[in-house]
Amino acid sequence: MSRLGTLSAADRPLVIAFGFILVILAVGTVYTLSTTGTMPLLTPKYLLLQLQTGSFLGICAAGLMAVILIGHIDLSIPWTLTAAAMIGTAVGGPGAVPAALAVGLCVGLINGLGVAVLRIPSMIFTLGLDTVLRGLMVAQTGGYAPQDAATPLMLTLAKSSILGFPAALFVWAAVSVAVAFLLSRTTFGRALYAIGTRERAAYLSGMRTTRVIIGAFVLSGLCAALAGALLAGYSAKAYQGMGNAFLLPAIAAVVLGGTNVLGGRGRYAGTLIGVVLIVLLNSVLSIMQMPEALRQIIYGSVIIGMLLIYGRGDRVTS
Repeated sequence: MSRLGTLSAADRPLVIAFGFILVILAVGTVYTLSTTGTMPLLTPKYLLLQLQTGSFLGICAAGLMAVILIGHIDLSIPWTLTAAAMIGTAVGGPGAVPAALAVGLCVGLINGLGVAVLRIPSMIFTLGLDTVLRGLMVAQTGGYAPQDAATPLMLTLAKSSILGFPAALFVWAAVSVAVAFLLSRTTFGRALYAIGTRERAAYLSGMRTTRVIIGAFVLSGLCAALAGALLAGYSAKAYQGMGNAFLLPAIAAVVLGGTNVLGGRGRYAGTLIGVVLIVLLNSVLSIMQMPEALRQIIYGSVIIGMLLIYGRGDRVTS
């Protein structure tokens, strides 16, 4: 039996994803070495820069993982992120970041109530709310680019350095520690896994499934809003559609990290590795001047492939 075959079901996706990271680094290094004679992918400065930009994706994926663990999906991330950034910069001053987080909180509550109370499929409800947010932001700006600039706090969190490391990495690390603790050490985290495994059984065992589902969507909304505030600081302003590029990569990162898209299984360490994989993949594709359309095809193919793998596995074992 191979070494990979002896790994647990939880560890196997992590090892495979880490293997892909090494392959991506090797391919990118060979390509840059052959075309430019340098190896930028292996320099600490370049890797830190990629992780700095990847921190926005990592924060989005952290919240999205909670929703996927309960067997649902949050397709409102793009315009939750955008709306939070636009509202935050419009408010300005010390209240900018709290205003952005308030947007994420409200969106998460609405999503949670629609899914948990009204029992509307999450894919339909969150996509509909995403469209509503897009309309509201277009109405707010009159269809023009917002003129509001990022606040000093947004700029500091997104662009400054602490001990030689980007401050955005510390924000991502803080979110990661909080989410990892929430998933592994709290009743709420255990309830997420139980609901994802079988919601009816969790309800009959006495769990307050409605509150847990709402909490998962609130967490996703807050993380998307925080990512929006940071991205506004990184770009020095908010702009329409700034969150469109985050949905598929966030889903792909969670799935590549071993979280079952049908719910009930996954570890946050896997999501972290999945984010790093996606960031490095995107970096290498950019270096190779790969068209954006082809990048989206790659992300979508990864998600479909993992859906087929997990779906077949669950049917066999059920």
